[in-house]
Amino acid sequence: MVKGEGNSLWNLYTSVSFFKVAKNFLVIQIARYIPFFKAKNWLYKTFLRMEVGQHTAFALMVFPDVMFPERIRVGKNSIIGFNSTILAHEYLIDEYRIGNVDIGDEVMIGANSTILPGVTIGDGAVVSAASLVNRDIPAGAFAGGNPVRIIYTAEQVAERKENQPKV
Repeated sequence: MVKGEGNSLWNLYTSVSFFKVAKNFLVIQIARYIPFFKAKNWLYKTFLRMEVGQHTAFALMVFPDVMFPERIRVGKNSIIGFNSTILAHEYLIDEYRIGNVDIGDEVMIGANSTILPGVTIGDGAVVSAASLVNRDIPAGAFAGGNPVRIIYTAEQVAERKENQPKV
């Protein structure tokens, strides 16, 4: 429950420092336009304390959480698509919530997707463009939509391959 006047966002600076938000916003805005993945990852790791795996690529205009970016972990060799947003917080009328976001290794997030707090996306998963990821996605799954749904799992793909006639 939020104490003070107005809704939880109105009381934002009782939950996070103004200077932290200002610094994070500046770093994120610079990183959104840098076309060099190593430089972007360095900014995220050094100034935002995000955990970013080797060879992970954040496309242009990606917007990690400005208030709690240290709660975001992205594994190695993953791609976060153009203009996607990764949130580790949500401010509601009477309360705010914070949750870790854990994106595994070799994950593909399509353009214009939004990942909400508390979500885990397993290794090798694919999230289609313009998806609202409001729940966990298992490893190897293909998911998409608003809200996201599992379209198929890794087990279903393996089963299809086994059942195909041998040529």
